[in-house]
Amino acid sequence: MRPQELNLMMIFDAIMTEGSITRAANRLAMTQPAVSNALSRMRQVWKDELFVKDGRGIQPTVFAHNLWSQIRGPLGQLEEAINPDSFDPKTARRTFRVAVKDIFVDMAWSSLRRLIEREAPNIDIHAIPNTLHNHEQILNDAEVDLVVGAMPLNSSVIRNQFMLDPRYVCVMRLDHPLARDELSLDDFLKADHMLISASGDVTGVVDLALANMGLSRRVAMSVNHYMAIVPLLKNSNLISVVPSLAVEQALFNREIAVFEPPLELPPTPVSMLWHKRQDNDAGLTWLRKHLLKIIQQNAQRHYDDLARCCRKAECAQARQERLLKEEAAEA
Repeated sequence: MRPQELNLMMIFDAIMTEGSITRAANRLAMTQPAVSNALSRMRQVWKDELFVKDGRGIQPTVFAHNLWSQIRGPLGQLEEAINPDSFDPKTARRTFRVAVKDIFVDMAWSSLRRLIEREAPNIDIHAIPNTLHNHEQILNDAEVDLVVGAMPLNSSVIRNQFMLDPRYVCVMRLDHPLARDELSLDDFLKADHMLISASGDVTGVVDLALANMGLSRRVAMSVNHYMAIVPLLKNSNLISVVPSLAVEQALFNREIAVFEPPLELPPTPVSMLWHKRQDNDAGLTWLRKHLLKIIQQNAQRHYDDLARCCRKAECAQARQERLLKEEAAEA
């Protein structure tokens, strides 16, 4: 390969990473006309349009996507081989794409942004939907740098680092007919359930556990993001089994009734996933370190509060009534 072609690939990689000729120029410390001229040479050499206008932005062609999926890893490895300690958060210009659910965006993005403003002002973080079933594919295709999600099974190319085991609670409105001292399995099975499913699959962890018991439930409604949970519960007879982290604010503000699910649920560990070609990526290592710390610290704080808030599967309404009685007795 001639040096000119390698240079074009580096510029092409920057355009794909940043999704913008202007941002690619800033990242490479080049002028925008210089990057545009390089793009013209790429089109001639590779005989493809590569990028087409999309409103004020640009979109890569199929050829560009395929090319990037093949060269991104080797280019990163070459960068590391030449200068393995090249990532300096104070000066680095880089965009990280993370496939993540809204629950973890709510949990970590505010702290992560404060860290970036303080230590890495030119780093961009873009969250994209995590649909659970495409982890290995989007990492193989270099569509994202990192996934926050379930661990893959038997993958030789996907690395993972454990983050946490979500704890599930059963939630409903405070004056729900089932919001009594205890939630029985029989009442649980008779209720109308809401399921949160990013993929559209209406078989969740509860359904798998019930199937092992020869039982089933009615999933009367599903939604595709966690922010929809509390408003729907407050205005319906639905109940839902969700990770407690997903309803933290409403739970601790006593806006909903909360119980331990009346059945044993299998663990569903959450990990950070990345492709093995980025094992030595100093920038991604920096991001993983801080994201892991933020999520684990926030999760530990949440679980400590949850233990105090929800002892013995006590619902919010029952707890409030008990406290009022105790205060009256002391008076």
